Amino acid sequence: MQTFSTRPLHAVLPLSLSLSKGVAGAGLRQGFDRLSPERSEVQHGVGSMAMRGLQIVSAALLLAGMVMVGQAQAAGEIVVGQVAPFSGLLAPTGQQLRAGAQLYFDAVNAAGGVHGARIKLVTRDDGYRSEDTVAQARQLLRDVRPLALFGTVGSRNVLALIDDKVLEQAEVPLVGPVSSAPSVVVRNHPWVFMTRASYAAEVQKIVAHYASTGTRRFAIFYQDDAFGHDLLPLAEAAITKAGGSVVARAGYERNTTQVDAAVKTIAAAAPQLVLMISVTAATAEFLRQSRAAGNTAQYATLSVDDAEQIVRLIGAEAAGGLVLTQVVPSPASQTLPLTKEIRTNFDRFAAKGLPLNQTLVEGYLGAKVLVEALRRCGPQPTGRRLRDALNSLHDWDAGGVTIDFSPTRHLGANYVDITIISRQGKLLH
Repeated sequence: MQTFSTRPLHAVLPLSLSLSKGVAGAGLRQGFDRLSPERSEVQHGVGSMAMRGLQIVSAALLLAGMVMVGQAQAAGEIVVGQVAPFSGLLAPTGQQLRAGAQLYFDAVNAAGGVHGARIKLVTRDDGYRSEDTVAQARQLLRDVRPLALFGTVGSRNVLALIDDKVLEQAEVPLVGPVSSAPSVVVRNHPWVFMTRASYAAEVQKIVAHYASTGTRRFAIFYQDDAFGHDLLPLAEAAITKAGGSVVARAGYERNTTQVDAAVKTIAAAAPQLVLMISVTAATAEFLRQSRAAGNTAQYATLSVDDAEQIVRLIGAEAAGGLVLTQVVPSPASQTLPLTKEIRTNFDRFAAKGLPLNQTLVEGYLGAKVLVEALRRCGPQPTGRRLRDALNSLHDWDAGGVTIDFSPTRHLGANYVDITIISRQGKLLH
């Protein structure tokens, strides 16, 4: 039950709402006197009646103040925070995710916001370092008190937020992280909502595709951290199940492009296909050196890699033939409502020179999921209400891509496609 203060009016109300000294009591006493038919007989009770009157006025004014605060919040801002790499090797990934989210937020704000509130995206750079992810997230939560976090990049980075209890302590959900590694998925953390298919589904798609064409000799190039270690045994199991064998395994240090030793190890094994569990810059450098060394194997990598960046880093000739899985549709698709919507808003709101690619689409999709949950929260959202609203997104159609969350399922999508970079450096679907 809501309770109200019984302190004097000037003590519980802002100065602009308090009454001049002596006026309130005198006015209320005069009013009560006029209402009393036997003033002389009840005069001793006027003081207590006046106090009760003051309490009623105080309660009414406080309630009005609460309503005005609620209206101001509804008409104000909803802050969303993003801690991601905006410098270093993965800066393009963080920047494109931010651009996709901002594109959708701009469209929502132009249409009046969410229950009248505009969405503001505030970002911090973690350089793809998990310790900085935690530090920057805590600082962001203190500084601007976001209602949600969005678009954190990296399995280790997401796990750091979980293990350090950043999300549950703040009661703030993380929506659309760029990680769906087994170690993240298996947690089914109550405050983490993934808007992409699992890495496991991507690996299985690649292995099944190549095994069906007669490929039997596989090599695995992987990042030497939680991302790579999670997927290495899963990839090996998928290859064995498909009738293939792993002829070589080689890792590289996280947040580097030190791939020289891995290139030599894998080339020496003469695989038919190299499955790469790596991020864009390392993937590009490994591919460049492998081509230069004369390794004629086929190469396939996961959706965390950005085809456009790979072509920019090593050129179309070296990048040509690289296969990439995708967990969102091509922005060039003419058939899906989601991609038609993205192109329309891209023409209206995107900054000049901004590339329209799958990473931007992933950011846009995550932002769209977040906004749908905000709408379901009503005009007074909280972290808990937002979490519950996200859990209510059962078989929700985001425009040809289905999102399916529940309290027991926070891996919300299963879309996986295979693409290839052409000899002209274009991504073909």
